Amino acid sequence: MDNSDDNSPNQLTNILAMSESQLKEALAGMGEKSYRANQIIEWVFQKNAQSFEEMTNLSKDLRSRLADRFSVFESKIIAKQVSSDNTEKLLLQWKDGQTTECVLIPSDDRRTVCISTQVGCPVGCAFCASGIDGLTRNLTAEQIVEQVLRARQLCLPHKTITNVVVMGLGEPLANYQNTLAALRTINDPKKLNIGSRKITVSTVGLIPQMKQLAAENMQITLALSLHAPTDELRRQLIPWAKSSTIADLVETCNYYFQQTGREITIEYVLLKNVNDSPVLANKLADLCHKMRCNVNLIRYNPVESLPYDRPEAETAQQFLETLRKRGANVHLRKSRGMDIDGACGQLRRRMAD
Repeated sequence: MDNSDDNSPNQLTNILAMSESQLKEALAGMGEKSYRANQIIEWVFQKNAQSFEEMTNLSKDLRSRLADRFSVFESKIIAKQVSSDNTEKLLLQWKDGQTTECVLIPSDDRRTVCISTQVGCPVGCAFCASGIDGLTRNLTAEQIVEQVLRARQLCLPHKTITNVVVMGLGEPLANYQNTLAALRTINDPKKLNIGSRKITVSTVGLIPQMKQLAAENMQITLALSLHAPTDELRRQLIPWAKSSTIADLVETCNYYFQQTGREITIEYVLLKNVNDSPVLANKLADLCHKMRCNVNLIRYNPVESLPYDRPEAETAQQFLETLRKRGANVHLRKSRGMDIDGACGQLRRRMAD
């Protein structure tokens, strides 16, 4: 690794933070030709270089001068967990000492990385570890992108990342500009080249930003963290739900579909004896009839110190069947990483403790 992986006082400019034109301008100031920028971008994003020393079609002198001015990676990997189902979680520490998580979720035909957009979370969902300590700061665009590169290292040399879900620590749409800039880098054919249809962004329902995202000319999937089909229950679980109604969200989801042609994904975490009853399943089915959507059910991963439990498999299956009988397109997602700190924020909090 290069000296980007230490917390030295030297202020190096992160290559991931620079556009192609900015990198060309910086190289011109070093007396270098503009095509060197394309070589560096290729090394970082396509050839998986972790240091300038690996960029062997650059002269030793140029590699040395680049290492004196720029960094490739900013983070340190301070913890890694591997589940029996091959899920891998990384705890990354940034130069200011703050930490975030990213998770690689492999399956037969895809390797999905779940990335964070904030240090902590401002939303404070009642059942989630991410927001227990509140929000510390936003991640920069380059820090969001770096998580994908870190996860890709776990796939090499024979495979790579196929899908990105922005569902880790934080509310992505509350860090809108940095999240969008990162998504454009992830989608850029010259960089990570992950198709927009293979990118999912999750939100608790920030309506202005949802409408703004619909106008960005990117066909990414929008996932709404619903978790309850009534306003009363949803506001008990999600404090920010007080700023909008479910009817408002349905209208906005329909607008997103009209603008992008992409069906909404409804995320619904099943909490034992809270939101897993047949009555609520029927209420959720009623909502599904009002918009173009798919429903992802997932049984809760318990968080120490929080008063919520994981429902039995039979209860989850009954909830699923109720929705299917009502015509909803619904899937019960397999829980991954149960034998590690699987739910977002758990590893970070445990390491801090």
